[in-house]
Amino acid sequence: MPTAVAQPSVTDILLWVVYPYLCAVVLVGGLIWRYRYDKFGWTTRSSQLYEASILRWGSPLFHFGMLMVIIGHIGGLLVPKAWTRAVGITDHAYHLMAVFIGSVAGFCTLIGLAILIARRRLTGPVFAATTRNDKAMYVVLGAVIALGLWATVKANALGGDGGYDYRETISPWFRSLFVLRPDPAVMAAVPTEFQVHILAAFTLFAFWPFTRLVHAFSAPVGYLTRPYVVYRSRDPRGGLRPPRRGWEPARVTRKANR
Repeated sequence: MPTAVAQPSVTDILLWVVYPYLCAVVLVGGLIWRYRYDKFGWTTRSSQLYEASILRWGSPLFHFGMLMVIIGHIGGLLVPKAWTRAVGITDHAYHLMAVFIGSVAGFCTLIGLAILIARRRLTGPVFAATTRNDKAMYVVLGAVIALGLWATVKANALGGDGGYDYRETISPWFRSLFVLRPDPAVMAAVPTEFQVHILAAFTLFAFWPFTRLVHAFSAPVGYLTRPYVVYRSRDPRGGLRPPRRGWEPARVTRKANR
């Protein structure tokens, strides 16, 4: 007799079907709304004018680490195992590479974010320009990064047995969302730390359009075709003209007789 397939519970449907799609709708709708009604607010609200020395260390560390994290997630979640096997990458080699690079990128991102938060809190003008929205964004973003790093370290460094292969469960579920055939039952066997990380990540996606993180969806394409900005001085001699004493002669213009 065929084995019975476990039916997902109502909680599984809410967490792994309803909530992801709800966050996706808020993300897309929020980006459209922000672009149409808050174009001037579509910015990072840079604080470099207030302080630059600490920012010079924290910002590259955070952004390069975040870029590697995003690339790793795209490769791990969207690329099936059959594709990596087809190009000659074994599952064990992929696992070691993903764990090592992912851990390094995660720690760089977390350290960079910690530097940026400390700078924002300890630098008076920067802290004065920090809004409640910024504080909430830092909390959610820091939680997502910390939870992802903890899930990776716990499952692969402390879990034993070769670690946890998320490409057997999380990746198929994530890809099923794009074809509108989600399988919430797959997520029931996923470790709790990964489940919390995923839910926190979708929360961040829903929050994204309403924060300064919206600048991640911008690309300086206009700079490629924008004309040069020409600066001209009113006086050809500029500020090198020596001051004159006394009155300057007035210029009298005569009108031609008609």
